[in-house]
Amino acid sequence: VLRSLGIPTRVITNFNSAHDRNINLSIDKYIDISGKTLHLTEDSVWNFHVWNESWFIRRDLGSFYDGWQVLDATPQERSKGIYQCGPASTRAIKEGDVNLDYDSSFVFAAVNADYVTWIHYSNKRKERIYSDTRKIGKFISTKAVGTNSRVDVTANYKYPEVKEISFKISCSQYKNSLMDDRKILVTAV
Repeated sequence: VLRSLGIPTRVITNFNSAHDRNINLSIDKYIDISGKTLHLTEDSVWNFHVWNESWFIRRDLGSFYDGWQVLDATPQERSKGIYQCGPASTRAIKEGDVNLDYDSSFVFAAVNADYVTWIHYSNKRKERIYSDTRKIGKFISTKAVGTNSRVDVTANYKYPEVKEISFKISCSQYKNSLMDDRKILVTAV
């Protein structure tokens, strides 16, 4: 419909899409001590989820948020009392501006939530045993214009994840760096 009105629109697929019911940026999975899954949360991870993006000027939010906007024709949660999602600025999602209207917090969680597994011992005691900060929001894609190839648009939604690497330095090197008031920064790209 939007294309017929002359509004640029494309289909987006998000792989490992989080459905974060309580909007805490954590998709929690609970297991008992034997490893059996317990159904204590309504959070879930879908293999993929599809929505649309359309190109809008955002006079309501300011020109910083102009550009691609997420519109989900299959919303799973109520927003302002009705089932709707968007238009949420992809720029707002990437920058973490989740306080804006039109479900930017929900879409932010869909592409950025952490996947956390807990052992549930009792009503008062649980222990986090696994956390994956990179599982959600993979290969966010659209179809290339004029071909059937995939275009990765993940960078429109989130900054690259920093890879953690381990390294060893001697105690004296560490002490020297503290005395020289320097910081050690290691970033892998």
